Amino acid sequence: MNRPTIIISMLLLICGMGTKAQDFKKFDKGSFIKGKDSIYYRILFPQNFDAAKKYPILFFLHGSGERGNDNQKQLTHGGKLFLKDDIRKQFPAIIVFPQCAENSFWANVEFGTDPQGKRSFNFQKRGKPTKAMHALLGMIDNFLDKPFVDHKQVYIGGLSMGAMGTYELLRRKKKLFAAAFAICGGDNVANVQKYKEVPLWIFHGEKDDVVPVVHSTIIADQLKVLGKVPKLTLYPNANHNSWDTAFADPKLLPWLFSNQNQR
Repeated sequence: MNRPTIIISMLLLICGMGTKAQDFKKFDKGSFIKGKDSIYYRILFPQNFDAAKKYPILFFLHGSGERGNDNQKQLTHGGKLFLKDDIRKQFPAIIVFPQCAENSFWANVEFGTDPQGKRSFNFQKRGKPTKAMHALLGMIDNFLDKPFVDHKQVYIGGLSMGAMGTYELLRRKKKLFAAAFAICGGDNVANVQKYKEVPLWIFHGEKDDVVPVVHSTIIADQLKVLGKVPKLTLYPNANHNSWDTAFADPKLLPWLFSNQNQR
């Protein structure tokens, strides 16, 4: 590669990085603070937002690698999807990306080590919410008080740790969500009964060596036991980053926003 080509490539890379950072500025910064609860979030309002109208709202929960207090990293996976012009035009919804603190976790999970030395997950059936989940619950209630939020179209989704948090939110707020999606997550099978009525799309990579695919398949199997038809998409060659393929599925958002809460 000659020098002019290298320079042009570097300029294109820099421009691309600048565009990405600039685009994320379209997500307004916010925080919810009440008593001992505090949580940062980024929020994307629909184009031509009118506070006199009602809009669907989607809460998206990030994975453990995006924890912190910079109110930025949680946009790493999924942020660009909701900035696409065609997505914003087709689905004029409020998109909220809360950020879990570094020292907390969305879901109430006990960690261990399996015989192969890998991390294992013991998902809880009951128990108090984590500090991050408690703050998240308060933040969601606060948004529901806004006159521009359509209570028939409240959605939740997440990846990895965020998918685990998605399942926990579904059981803690059984009648709130119109639909949900969970990418490479997991839950205690006993909890499935509590959210069996919620339309749910489960994604997982079959080669996932961080959160084994069985944590998703047992949820789908339990839904079958309960008389429900699970929506399960498994990627034979995907590892833990199955969210890349899930986000690229053109049917995901049309399916999600087509559901309305009739409960």
